[in-house]
Amino acid sequence: MSAPTAAPETTERTSGPARLTSGRLPRFIEPIVLVAVAAAVALVLFVVTQHLNIAVWLVLTAVFYLIAIAIGSSIVENRRKAVDRVVRGIVTAFFVLAVAPLISTLWTVVAQGIKVVNWTFITSVGGSTFDPNTLAVVNTPGALQSIVGTLIITGIATLISVPIGILTAVYLTEYSLPTNPLRRTITFLVDVMTGIPSIVAGLFAFSLFALIVGPKAFSGFSASVALCVLMIPIVVRSTEEMIRLVPSELREASLALGVPKSTTIVKVVLRTAASGIVTGVVLAIARVIGETAPIFIAASFTDNFNADPFNGPMQTLAVQAYTAYSFPGKDIDASQAQAWGAALLLVILVVIFNLIARIVAKVFAPKVR
Repeated sequence: MSAPTAAPETTERTSGPARLTSGRLPRFIEPIVLVAVAAAVALVLFVVTQHLNIAVWLVLTAVFYLIAIAIGSSIVENRRKAVDRVVRGIVTAFFVLAVAPLISTLWTVVAQGIKVVNWTFITSVGGSTFDPNTLAVVNTPGALQSIVGTLIITGIATLISVPIGILTAVYLTEYSLPTNPLRRTITFLVDVMTGIPSIVAGLFAFSLFALIVGPKAFSGFSASVALCVLMIPIVVRSTEEMIRLVPSELREASLALGVPKSTTIVKVVLRTAASGIVTGVVLAIARVIGETAPIFIAASFTDNFNADPFNGPMQTLAVQAYTAYSFPGKDIDASQAQAWGAALLLVILVVIFNLIARIVAKVFAPKVR
């Protein structure tokens, strides 16, 4: 009896490995196509209209770039890769669209303000002076009164808002129960205050001090109270979120060792969340330092130097920029230049506060061992 023979092979071996990948465009094809499309669109627009409109050029460049990259990727690669490149191009285009106004604003402020800002401008009190000899009104550039007013008003608002905001957040996260009516009321009021218009805060502060000291209630302290209305909800929300991120195991370990709850909150919870809390506070300061409407209503404006927050009007950089541009003197160019200088100093202060927030966050951040 003969042994069974092996079944004949029904499949044939291929001469090489199966190809699992499709074609691929060169690595730098996207910037090359973008530059080529931008040049072609600019040439066509210049030939047709005899001038180049930047907005139209950017829009047409984005549209034709997406069409070109989609067609090229579909031919060489595959449909999935083409869709990926198109979606990435759309996201990049909208990112540029969102950032363009910011870059344009910063460029304009720096370009205009750098012509005015110098050491004399920072250390001098600006305003209009009357020369009795020539009977002429002379505009003196300077922002010392506005810098001092900005620091005093914002500093007082910070000293009032930070303790209130942090203690409120501690109560909401560590002491009150979710079903507590007081907690629900405070949370609702914080949400309402978060969306309150800044001019309403100014009207509130001015009305409050008008009832206390009379109709001429303009003062730096009144403006600080108006800023407190805007700062407190930001501090409460940021502190509350940072405290919630602290692991409950740290609290339980501290309480298990017999440490009182108040000490646990101060030395464990707040110390662990210190980085985020300080960052939130600094960002809240940077948020209110550029407010104009509440300070304009509560503290009015003046060209005179005033370092007393409880007596008389005070001026900040934001108010100086607004009044110098909206109510210029006889020398309109000098007034507008002073407005741009104040705006640039305000931007520099905001950048400094944001850098402080980043440095503080890095210093107080928990060290990984």
